[in-house]
Amino acid sequence: MKLATKFQHLFKLTDDTGILQHSLYSIPDLTKGYTTDDNSRALIAASMLYEVYKDEKYLDLLKRYLSFLIYAQNGKGYFRNFMNYNREFIEEVGSEDCFGRTLWALGYLLNTNLSNGYQSVAVTLIKIALPNVANLNSLRGNAYLLIGLSLLYSSDVTEFNKEKIKNLITSISKKIVQKYRENKDEEWKWFENIMTYSNAVLPWALLRSYTITRDEEVLDVAKESMEFLEKVTFRSGYFKPIGCKGWYKKGDEKPAEFDEQPIEACETALMYTEAYKIFKEEKYREKAIKCYKWFLGENSKNESLIDEETGGCYDGITKEGVNLNEGAESLISLIITDMVVNHTETVFK
Repeated sequence: MKLATKFQHLFKLTDDTGILQHSLYSIPDLTKGYTTDDNSRALIAASMLYEVYKDEKYLDLLKRYLSFLIYAQNGKGYFRNFMNYNREFIEEVGSEDCFGRTLWALGYLLNTNLSNGYQSVAVTLIKIALPNVANLNSLRGNAYLLIGLSLLYSSDVTEFNKEKIKNLITSISKKIVQKYRENKDEEWKWFENIMTYSNAVLPWALLRSYTITRDEEVLDVAKESMEFLEKVTFRSGYFKPIGCKGWYKKGDEKPAEFDEQPIEACETALMYTEAYKIFKEEKYREKAIKCYKWFLGENSKNESLIDEETGGCYDGITKEGVNLNEGAESLISLIITDMVVNHTETVFK
């Protein structure tokens, strides 16, 4: 894909408010409105694009996504998630996953070379959000939060007590490790008795934690669970995420075949890139590349998920073939995976 076309759908999906959630084929679907989930991840994608290409148009996108997050935070420091096209949030508090993803995005921003103006906004939002960190119970919400806190810890920002942040990282890691201990057995090495969405974020978060705490138990659980996930998602030799229509329950003969979603390829690539940084083993880098190639056609249908005409990304793979809608999550997943695999030294934190 030519650079002039690459990811142009991002500009079509983004208006003055933020990035719209869905498209009907390649046309933005205004009836579905916006989510903080998408705008948080879009903030990461725009940051990466700007770091790589140094083009002001990506900085303009970044401003809109960051502005959306300011508006999304409520008076108690939580983040509302779903917003209709009239710019009205339809809930007072979003999911814990949304909270964690937003902290991940803000933490990522603190590790960029952007001016202090942007980072000051991130610091302000994080300060308001931090008192709620201990209240999270969701497994994936805590995993995303752990990634965000690890980025906050590794940043040059001086407004936070590093020892307190490290203690939070240690505490949340123990929660996740405990869930693993409660559910694993000789055959099933996972954090729950079912594998559902965003699976790779769990070992990835523990890998991030290890880089700060150097807790060997955390590293052992991260590696063991990562290897179990690999046996499931690379069972055919190429990357095939667990299908969202049925998932993979403990005791099942095999995971659900479809639908395959782009976010799984993205987060699995992030997990393997982290593993490569820690273990320096080429096999992890190769697996990250295979996750990227899933978008290009190295998948169960041998079909590319990239729309060469629009610069968008199709919404996944169904039993019948590629889902031709081109929503925000899919495109953002493609962008982040492309940036991480092909520009690792520039964008991977």
